[in-house]
Amino acid sequence: MRQVDGPALKDRLAEEARAAGFAAMGVCRPDAIPEAMERLRAFLHAGRHGQLDWMADRAHWRGDPAALWPEARSVVMLADSYAPLHDPLEVLAHPDRGAVSVYAQGKDYHDTVKPRLKRVLRWLLEQAPGHEGKVFVDTAPVMEKPLAQAAGLGWQGKHTNLLGRDFGNWVFLGAIFTTMELPADAPEVLHCGSCRRCLDACPTGAFPAPYQLDARRCISYLTIEHRGPVPEEFRAALGNRIYGCDDCLAVCPWNKFAVAASETRYLRGDGPPRLADLAALDDAGFRARFAGSPVKRVGWARFLRNVLYAIGNSGDPGLLPAAQAHLGAQDAAVADAARWAVSRLREAA
Repeated sequence: MRQVDGPALKDRLAEEARAAGFAAMGVCRPDAIPEAMERLRAFLHAGRHGQLDWMADRAHWRGDPAALWPEARSVVMLADSYAPLHDPLEVLAHPDRGAVSVYAQGKDYHDTVKPRLKRVLRWLLEQAPGHEGKVFVDTAPVMEKPLAQAAGLGWQGKHTNLLGRDFGNWVFLGAIFTTMELPADAPEVLHCGSCRRCLDACPTGAFPAPYQLDARRCISYLTIEHRGPVPEEFRAALGNRIYGCDDCLAVCPWNKFAVAASETRYLRGDGPPRLADLAALDDAGFRARFAGSPVKRVGWARFLRNVLYAIGNSGDPGLLPAAQAHLGAQDAAVADAARWAVSRLREAA
């Protein structure tokens, strides 16, 4: 196995990462987040993961990156910007339209980040034959955000998302585990100060305290991960958000430093979709409309459930037929959402 000049190789690796379109790169050791396991256990013990059973099932790997691949000696963390061109909260003022989280408005980030991670890894392995590497993009039990903070990319803000002084908080994270010994970066420290805009912006009060999230109250969780009917106490707060929520991200002051998205496929110019059009989609129409999008992963029934909640919150009696059309749906959650929407619209009328 050929020895490598760590510092020089790392500098060249950073250049390769920038050439691949990444906004930032940092390096840490696999054992750089020893506090992660305890925090994860507390999160799970409190039940704040809701129906995310996979978090508990694979906690032993998620809380200890060194256990995921014991041969790894370095973790290269990379940030990919998906900063929006317009204020993502503008759509909330148009209740006849569906609000889709910025990250899901274009092509699935798994399909755009992973090939570029592999490109960077191939280059790295060519420099030192005999070494190995693996790439991860939100598809394995890897705690990307704590690792990114340990690698100096940024810090986990009070909304628990990663944000950096150079790119704000509109970033996807990718990880390269490698057997190479690369110089580690100094971990980043917190820079939120007394600001609490993200906490105050949350429509459902999903933050029990700064730097803590209760997924069971988070609109992103409720519209994407939660199976079955959404608890009634949260339905009105969903507004017209039909997939995800950007409120806590959008209000962060650090976004004034956000860099442009490297992938134009993350950005769509066709505007927010009409709720009436979405409610008319059948399963095949849904799959065609959201082909290649993260939205497709929730499935037609769950997506339709969200659309019906948004229709119920629209206050627009013209959308009543769109809701009534699903009162007899076979899916219990869809039928329940349709009944709720019809009731809300009749009350508004």
